[in-house]
Amino acid sequence: MTESIVGGGDELPHLSVADGPRYDCRDAYVATLSELAHDDHRIVGVVNDSIGSSKLNSFRKAFPDRLINVGIAEQDMVGIAAGLANGGRIPFVSAASCFLTARALEQIKADVAYSDHNVKLCGMSPGVAYGELGPTHHSIEDIAWLRAIANMTIIVPADPIETAAALRWAAGIEGPVFVRVSRMRVPQVNADDYEFVPGRAFTMRSGDDVTLIANGTVLWRALVAAERLAADGISARVLSMPTVKPLDVEAVIAAAAQTAGIVTVEESSTAGGLGGAVAETVVAHHPTRVTILGIPEFAPTGSAGYLLDRYGMSPEGIAESARRLLEHR
Repeated sequence: MTESIVGGGDELPHLSVADGPRYDCRDAYVATLSELAHDDHRIVGVVNDSIGSSKLNSFRKAFPDRLINVGIAEQDMVGIAAGLANGGRIPFVSAASCFLTARALEQIKADVAYSDHNVKLCGMSPGVAYGELGPTHHSIEDIAWLRAIANMTIIVPADPIETAAALRWAAGIEGPVFVRVSRMRVPQVNADDYEFVPGRAFTMRSGDDVTLIANGTVLWRALVAAERLAADGISARVLSMPTVKPLDVEAVIAAAAQTAGIVTVEESSTAGGLGGAVAETVVAHHPTRVTILGIPEFAPTGSAGYLLDRYGMSPEGIAESARRLLEHR
């Protein structure tokens, strides 16, 4: 089911969401983790020599005996976290998403998901955040890989408010969770009193002509695209889909039935991510046109903003994809 973030689908009080200040979600990550650790002695951090890039220096200072640095050994990192969970701790594993999910995929599958251990995997700097370091450091496959693993909740927050809310939810439930934590600065798109609900989409903007479904760092771009479409007389519904797994199937079916088609937008691979999950749902329940915007290949070296724009995820690029979809209705 869908739920409006701000009553009646209204937007936050900016002329445009793009006008708001920008935030690094890692700051919300470490602040929230520290609050959780203060209240619950079971919470520990596990890292792979990534204290600086995860912004965990303040956590280390506050809880020096509850941050375990295994060095550059991602498989060991996840295995140790599973052992800690087996001993009653609640480990938050913090590492660059490209290395966490690629190098430790077997451990994530067997030691965490299959074994149903209470491990929280935090993929730092995902997508193309490490743009200038090239495809070896881009993490565009992480969502697709983890979607194929059973018993894994996958969350892609869009701003610091949602990042904090997702972490609080993850700490309070038993079982494996993966949360993407962006370093790319984004505006706040969710209300201050936002509450994360797993498997629920949120209506950021109402619309009857076309639906834009997005999450993570590109959700604000989809909102700006809807503003531009509105200027052209096109009513675009914008759904925030923070949980890729489980997906809000009802919201997707409603979008397919009530609008002319769907454009999905994600800072990840076009194969197997949010777009794939939406397309699978549409095919099974209510066929309609779906355009999947994402990264379809090994992206070249370049800034994160340049790469998103290159693959059609600028606000104008998203709006143009919606216009092209509507031409065929």
